[in-house]
Amino acid sequence: MKYRTKIGLYMFKHSFKVIIILPFFLFFNSSYEDYKYKENSNNIKHPFVDSDSRWVDSVFRSLSPDERIAQLFMIPVPSNKGKKYMESMSNFIKKYKVGGIIFFKGGPGRQIIMTNRFQKISKTPLLISIDGEWGLSMRLDSTTKFPRQMLIGAIQDEEVIYDMGVEIARQCKRIGVHVNFAPVIDVNNNPKNPVINSRSFGESRRNVASKGFAYMIGMQDNRVIATAKHFPGHGDTDTDSHKTLPIITHSRNRLDSIEIYPFKHLIDAGLGAIMIAHLYIPELDSTKNQASSLSKNIVTDILKKQLGFKGLVFTDALGMSGVSMYYPTGVTEVKALKAGVDVLLMSKSVPIAIAEIKKAIKLGELSQKDIDEKCKKILQAKYWVGLHKFKPLSLKNLYKELNSPNAKMVKRRIVESSITLLKNKNNILPIKKLDSVKIASLSIGRGGYTRFQTNLSLYANVKHFVISRNAAPSAYQNILKRISKYDIVIVGVHSWSRRPPNFGVTQVAVNFVEQLSKRTKVILDIFANPYSIEKFNSDDLHGLIMSYENIRLSQELSAQLIFGGIPARGKLPISAGKFPVYSGLFDEKIRLKYSIPKELNIDEIKLKTIDTIVMNGIKERAMPGCQIIAMKDGIVFYHKAFGHHTYKKKVPVELDHIYDLASVTKIAATTLSIMKLSDEGSFDIKKNSRPICLI
Repeated sequence: MKYRTKIGLYMFKHSFKVIIILPFFLFFNSSYEDYKYKENSNNIKHPFVDSDSRWVDSVFRSLSPDERIAQLFMIPVPSNKGKKYMESMSNFIKKYKVGGIIFFKGGPGRQIIMTNRFQKISKTPLLISIDGEWGLSMRLDSTTKFPRQMLIGAIQDEEVIYDMGVEIARQCKRIGVHVNFAPVIDVNNNPKNPVINSRSFGESRRNVASKGFAYMIGMQDNRVIATAKHFPGHGDTDTDSHKTLPIITHSRNRLDSIEIYPFKHLIDAGLGAIMIAHLYIPELDSTKNQASSLSKNIVTDILKKQLGFKGLVFTDALGMSGVSMYYPTGVTEVKALKAGVDVLLMSKSVPIAIAEIKKAIKLGELSQKDIDEKCKKILQAKYWVGLHKFKPLSLKNLYKELNSPNAKMVKRRIVESSITLLKNKNNILPIKKLDSVKIASLSIGRGGYTRFQTNLSLYANVKHFVISRNAAPSAYQNILKRISKYDIVIVGVHSWSRRPPNFGVTQVAVNFVEQLSKRTKVILDIFANPYSIEKFNSDDLHGLIMSYENIRLSQELSAQLIFGGIPARGKLPISAGKFPVYSGLFDEKIRLKYSIPKELNIDEIKLKTIDTIVMNGIKERAMPGCQIIAMKDGIVFYHKAFGHHTYKKKVPVELDHIYDLASVTKIAATTLSIMKLSDEGSFDIKKNSRPICLI
């Protein structure tokens, strides 16, 4: 309840209206519909504004004017390079004394080694950052990959998102990262957006604000600086700022009410950092080809003065074409500092940029006072994240800790909470009367059996079919003839592309689903970008489910939803086809749920003893194979198959194989009865030890 209590106190503090509804807030988990943002608020406290001034002043006084300039630079470093590269970067850090690093592609172990080395040789502790919108795995291998924000936008219980922020912060701190360039709080109201899209929480400003708030608080409660991006809003573009300078032509009223709205929300809540986008917004700054990251009117006047933001202001990467195509290196950095930016991210050349900044100070375009203030703010952030007492990072148990049972459980809760039921004609879901209905499944994707189909078979006798999404129309027609005879066909559409305009969904597949739904009852489950819904005609479908991402966990849990193992709880975060934003039906759990031991606080390590006993039994020929299933409170937390059907080892045991338990029933029923009687005190196994004869 920590997160919900925090929201309640926050709302109580900022709005008298909330006093009336506060007792109901913890139950209904409101999304702040009644919250009114304050313009020109200059008394907002950010996490590190009140950092210990003695350490900050001491370090600041030890820096020369040139070194104070260098503190404003954050340089890119991939961690997948060899020793030669690490040596060259060490020399660079020693020479130019930059303030921070943004780590890119690599691995957590290699990154720790580099971090320890760089922190040791750096005169001033380095502020370490990463682009970790869906966790460390966005850049690093061997780490937990959390879902993209579009999926998270479907979740109604924001405490789950807070827990994700906490877990991501824990993992960041474990490898020495202090700043995460997340969350993305762009309101994605343009389905053709090629660069934000599924990185956004959706098209509703309030939904984006509340989800971003939960993610931010989760990280900053654990001393990792959250960085909201991309101010003043990159959601309504159809071009990529990595390649060009996108233009946004909206009025100031529209920008304030939609694009800037989530930023106001997080600023009022104590946001630590903001990243400025490379956008051309004539309504805010009409200077020709002026990127927002270089605009004093946008950065200083609007963000800092009007919105009262006092945290760190980062540029987006300065090598992106959206800003670099109009100004040379050095000039870009000077213009960004004049605009009010604090941290220069990924300059094309730090030496050239420093030289140009020094020149601008001599010419009076910049003042040393401005540089000093920015430097002190960066040092305050360094103190807040604990760099005043940095200790070398350990490699011991690293991968185990980064992929902990808790991380897996948080990810599972996120996916489970997001799956969205959009159509349920005649309450076909969850599927009932399994003994009398003929069910088939078809996975449209790479042409192989999927995890989705495997998990459908845990509940019912389902006949499975597969086809490649690029298969010829004739192949689809052949499948159509074969599966039309089934009472219910569950169709899974699997796509690995998130980009518009097709999102990896072919027209042939769309036509096939429409034809099939006219012949039999079809439940369509889409493992793809939710904007792909508009491609399908939902009129004749009996069931429609949006699962958002084509990942293993989404497939497993969506299969459970179809049969009632878990309830549907998600709401659509965007408008698509005939379904407006916030569409989503609720249903209930009616069957066993399959999960992991952590959900029941059961130690996974202890369960490995079962594996050892079974494998030893097979080795000693006590049995050729078996299945073991363990459940508690309606949740299956252990389910494994071992060995083969016979000692000839021709047919391996699978999870969906059925056993004849005729004679076993007598033993199992008696054993359970005796256990119950023993628990109730009605039977003592030590006193009643005479053998029982079972016929």
